[in-house]
Amino acid sequence: METHFDTRMMARALQLAQRAQYSAMPNPHVGCVLVRDGHIIGEGFTAPAGGNHAEVEALQAAGDARGATAYVTLEPCSHKGKTGPCADALVSAGVSRVVTAMPDPNPQVAGQGLEKLRSAGVAVECGLLEGEARQVIPGFIARMTRGRGRVRAKLAMSMDGRTAMASGESQWITGSAARQDVQRLRAMSCAIVTGVGTVLADDCALTVRAQELGLPPQEANLAASRQPLRVVLDSQLQTPREARVRDSSAPTLICHAESVVVPEDNAGGSIDLLALPGGEGGLDLHALMTYLAAQQCNEILVESGPRLAGALLQSGLLDELIVYMAPALLGDRARPLLDLPLDHMADKIQLKWEDVRKVGTDWRFTATPA
Repeated sequence: METHFDTRMMARALQLAQRAQYSAMPNPHVGCVLVRDGHIIGEGFTAPAGGNHAEVEALQAAGDARGATAYVTLEPCSHKGKTGPCADALVSAGVSRVVTAMPDPNPQVAGQGLEKLRSAGVAVECGLLEGEARQVIPGFIARMTRGRGRVRAKLAMSMDGRTAMASGESQWITGSAARQDVQRLRAMSCAIVTGVGTVLADDCALTVRAQELGLPPQEANLAASRQPLRVVLDSQLQTPREARVRDSSAPTLICHAESVVVPEDNAGGSIDLLALPGGEGGLDLHALMTYLAAQQCNEILVESGPRLAGALLQSGLLDELIVYMAPALLGDRARPLLDLPLDHMADKIQLKWEDVRKVGTDWRFTATPA
């Protein structure tokens, strides 16, 4: 039976899990706290892919964990991947009790880790602060349960709902604090998706830059060392060879129509090409998300113009809208927030507010399709 002390220790484990949100992908970021006789003897969080999981980090920090209770934000894994099963590590260390926030949605685990612990005589409890734990790793849960990661669109607009001038000029609508916030969104993403129109208009780099994250230097450098995959939807292969999204600072995937003849020298280096079938008004967005899920992308950030963002929303692929509103007016000839050809009030897309907060001189609105 969980106690107030158990809740405090799990809350600490959730804090630790957040420290890996910029570096653990494609693994879920997990936190672990080891306690014996009412005192914390070891803590840990998920290392970058290929490194230790949170439980092993905590065990190494403790040195001797015999008779301890482990508080873990996610069910310890039971299978061998790049590292050994964490359930086995806890048993071998002599941990007597394990409290987890939630079961692992990964079909390779799905309760087997908890069963392995119970079979070894370890007392197991699951479900403490489960709601909070699910909010920490929504992209991983989505990929494991529905076959695609969480898709979020980042948009910036003026007070009159405009995102760019009629010419396509859009830098910069928002202030420096909002741009720093976007850098953190990028850092926690596995892939950043845009359209070729945005590339042609802004020559965007779509990279994580350590000096712009506003994080402690060690954490910022770790976040920037793992660059998200840049994905450009470019049905006719119009991305210029000198475009910044084609440089070597991060991997890039250029998606084109199956009917396009690809020049032999169009890929290579950090550039990959992907032929996608046609969809309504462009490339098949469902096929893209299936591909990204196969690449273990949990969190997908969309930074695009109104057409792509609107298409994703109408396709039912957009899980969250993050809109930064600047105290400025761009006028009625400027471009709208989303391309949504709706003619009747009955066609409106209802949203649910999730969060509203001030970011520097701007406001950030977060909403999900209702």
